[in-house]
Amino acid sequence: MIKDNYTVIGVMSGTSLDGIDLALISFKKTTNWSFKIEKAQTIAYPKTWLNKLKNLINLSASELNQIDAEYTAFLAAVINKFIKTNNISNIDAVCSHGHTALHRPELGYTLQIGNLSQLSDLIQQTVVCDFRIQDVELGGQGAPLVPIGDQLLFPEFNWCLNLGGFANISSEENNCRIAFDICPVNIVLNKYVGVLGFDFDDKGILARKGNYHDQLFNSLNHLAFYNQKAPKSLGLEWVKTNIFPLIDSFNLPIKDVLHTFVKHIAFQIAKVINQKQNTLVLATGGGVFNDFLIEELTKLTSNQIIIPSKNIIEFKEALIFGFLGVLRLRGENNCLKSVTGAFKDHSSGKIYRLKI
Repeated sequence: MIKDNYTVIGVMSGTSLDGIDLALISFKKTTNWSFKIEKAQTIAYPKTWLNKLKNLINLSASELNQIDAEYTAFLAAVINKFIKTNNISNIDAVCSHGHTALHRPELGYTLQIGNLSQLSDLIQQTVVCDFRIQDVELGGQGAPLVPIGDQLLFPEFNWCLNLGGFANISSEENNCRIAFDICPVNIVLNKYVGVLGFDFDDKGILARKGNYHDQLFNSLNHLAFYNQKAPKSLGLEWVKTNIFPLIDSFNLPIKDVLHTFVKHIAFQIAKVINQKQNTLVLATGGGVFNDFLIEELTKLTSNQIIIPSKNIIEFKEALIFGFLGVLRLRGENNCLKSVTGAFKDHSSGKIYRLKI
């Protein structure tokens, strides 16, 4: 049934493996859409799951099927605890991204684990999930999917920049939404800071202490991906093939790697946002807490970098996947061909109805 008010739980697990983001959100449709994040929480992965998720691209098809079932059960337990802890009732749906195991749209496939139909049975809620696969079947990249939320929930910003495992961005061009991945961010920084025994580089303190390496910086910027036109997207496979071997070939101290890679990130982002001058850039995702990165980016642009409330910084993707689920329940387009390169705009996502 189409209505004007929805309450959903958005669930997101990103490539940086920071944890599972859960947000209880209310949406209201008048002339425009409005929202309120009622409750939000990030559940860190236990080490056993961190190790499993880091190794997904090396698994066989049968092993992936097994871990898909296990992850679906694990995700259900996390969602059930969130619902119980926050005394949540009477929601329209749980809208879940799952966790990306494989993403090779150029070969016609993408896989997000945790999207099996039993999720609905295990949490006793209607579930909207598996948002990417249909777009790939329609010739698209299956990513990014956030831009429809940027367009409808944050229309006052010229650029919507997310700094997560990867940097991705969306903007309005000639009444058409465009979006694409820019470069890796935390998926690289977290790997190298892990060698020093940290989960992440708090405020970019370690990177700031490093030295700049000109040759590494230039080699990174000459990677072919950066000359490709949008739509385009990145995945862990690309990073493992192109970024890690390149960085490791220089045999640099870790702090120098972090310092130089932060400058690389800032350079690639500035190259994009400087296509429009004196504009507003909404910056979200865990990367905005890296003060060194934000400072380096600010040096390279005249645009105003706007950092919103902590809830939006940390839970924007969970918020927008909740919104994608609402649009899917309404049968409205939530996936834009101008963004993904699919043959047509479409309403993407599987709906598993609660069996009564």
